[in-house]
Amino acid sequence: MHINIPNVLTWLRILAIPLVVGVFYLPEAWLTAHEKNQAATFLFVLAAITDWLDGWLARKLNQQSAFGAFLDPVADKLMVTAALIVLVQLGRCEGLIALIIIGREIAISALREWMAQLGKGKSVAVNALGKIKTIAQMVAIPLLLFHDNFMGLFNAQVLGDWFICAAAILTLISMFYYLKAAWPMLKQ
Repeated sequence: MHINIPNVLTWLRILAIPLVVGVFYLPEAWLTAHEKNQAATFLFVLAAITDWLDGWLARKLNQQSAFGAFLDPVADKLMVTAALIVLVQLGRCEGLIALIIIGREIAISALREWMAQLGKGKSVAVNALGKIKTIAQMVAIPLLLFHDNFMGLFNAQVLGDWFICAAAILTLISMFYYLKAAWPMLKQ
């Protein structure tokens, strides 16, 4: 394992996952429901920022590594999966939407691994549609974690519902795109 600043940030993102989840299990005497929402949102957003920062630093400091290229998407998928499971448990996200998003991540990760073994990994590399889907998810999840009205300006839950539905639709579209790209190999 190659230790550098980007990889440390990725590990910190993984370590933040139990904190985001654990906040909701704290006794009401320690944090009110609103404070739990705020804390979980803050931790998730901080973790999401490290996702952007570790990639930027890896390129800027020329510290890209095979281990980092492996660990970064794993950390992302763990973070999103854990958040979605908590949101389903809290009744803030439909189970079907979480299943679509999590199922697609597992399926496409397996597809990418298989295609890489065949030497065709570039045909299922991350594309713009996948990035837009990720942005929709990363906007939706903090809104759903926050859940409350945001400074009287908007209802975070309602806006989060729209973004998570958009993310689920984009998830399906991007999955079909990747499957179409891999179809010639799948037919064999």
